[in-house]
Amino acid sequence: MSVVAVLALDGVLGFELTIPCLVFGTALAVAGDQRYEVRVCTLGAAADPVDAEAGGLAFRTPWGLDALERADTVFLPARAGFRHDPPSAALDAVRAAAAGGARVASICTGAFDLARTGLLAGKRATTHWKYAPELARRHPDVEVDASVLFVDEGAVLTSAGVAAGLDLCLHLLRRDHGAAFAAEVARLIVMPPQRDGGQAQFLRHADPPDTDASLQPTLAWLEANLREPLTLGAIARHAGVSERSLSRRFRQEVGSAPMRWLLAARVRRAQQLLETTDLPVEQVARETGFGAANTLRHHFGRIVGTSPHAYRKTFRSRPA
Repeated sequence: MSVVAVLALDGVLGFELTIPCLVFGTALAVAGDQRYEVRVCTLGAAADPVDAEAGGLAFRTPWGLDALERADTVFLPARAGFRHDPPSAALDAVRAAAAGGARVASICTGAFDLARTGLLAGKRATTHWKYAPELARRHPDVEVDASVLFVDEGAVLTSAGVAAGLDLCLHLLRRDHGAAFAAEVARLIVMPPQRDGGQAQFLRHADPPDTDASLQPTLAWLEANLREPLTLGAIARHAGVSERSLSRRFRQEVGSAPMRWLLAARVRRAQQLLETTDLPVEQVARETGFGAANTLRHHFGRIVGTSPHAYRKTFRSRPA
């Protein structure tokens, strides 16, 4: 069983605090066994209440900072006073957990506290788009990318504003137990298994010119026809717009170019087939629109970081 510790300091934002609790707690309903234990950890004694920034909410938990050192994953959620240093004991506990082999992740402006530990030095990271310039200014040794929903640097991970913490948690479930397992957890919490694009889709302030139009029918059509040799022109014809307008609307609605979105959707479908079927890699390539196994291997390796064969060997044998 893997222990997930969530550091709750005074002023912690209620929603961000509960995101890991919800996602990793829901994993129990999918697995049928307790693969994760979630522990909300605080600075003070168990009898001391923690004030959350959520309409006067206060809570108590039996776990203190010492529980971080026994955790496999440590989360730093956003807190109201993120511009001010937290108690040094909290930062020391996070550093000790990382030194002991725990992976450390932040949600939203929790990246500011993660950067204060020094664990982000020389690494790429993200946070809420509104505060990304400030994070970069305060920590010039961190490569801040405000365009993505989360960044995975292996043992250190960061997520963008608020709900992007859900994306990060589901990503960790995919790392631990495969895409099919994460997709089932996502279904139970009524969340897309993987949102496409990044924060760029939220940075726009002007409404798109065609406010009554939506790409959702076209996205659903693409998902249903991944095995077909789809082109930009074919997608534009289905959407009833020019190729140029299609590209603009994709950037506005999903934060990604059409063919890039299609490529990611095909890789996700390949992951599902590799986990849930015994189809040869050559047939998986045909079913997902890659055509040839070599093409699938190239894109799969670039996006997932491993080969289709290795991915199947890792996740096919794991019970969902």
